Amino acid sequence: MTDEQYMQQALKEAQNAFDKDEVPIGAIVVLNDRIIARAHNQVELLTDSTAHAEILALTTAYNFLGSKYLPEATLYVTVEPCLMCSGALYWSKIGRIVFGAADDKNSYRRIAGNNNPFHPKTVITGGILEEECSKLMKDFFKSKR
Repeated sequence: MTDEQYMQQALKEAQNAFDKDEVPIGAIVVLNDRIIARAHNQVELLTDSTAHAEILALTTAYNFLGSKYLPEATLYVTVEPCLMCSGALYWSKIGRIVFGAADDKNSYRRIAGNNNPFHPKTVITGGILEEECSKLMKDFFKSKR
């Protein structure tokens, strides 16, 4: 599968969040061309500000593999990770992060600036299905105003 096809799967997770009145961010973890984890934001459901899609997807992947590191895996997430999720991704030693929409307000770049908060070997790719990922976020927040 291509990055776009995997991002479509992350978008399905984001739509699940949207449908549950959660901020619509979805994530999947892929290892050896197989999706090993799926998650979406569950902050409201769990009453937990750390229940971001990335964190939940990492936990699922760790449990699936019985490992705390994911150096060969790729995380697909619909919105650029926040600083908290970036820290978790650093410790996971994940091999690659692919995100859809940039988030100038809440992304890791807001605080970290040009400093890379990810593991030195982690490869970052952004802008995959950016319009679709961004539209879902805009539609969600527009409905809240």
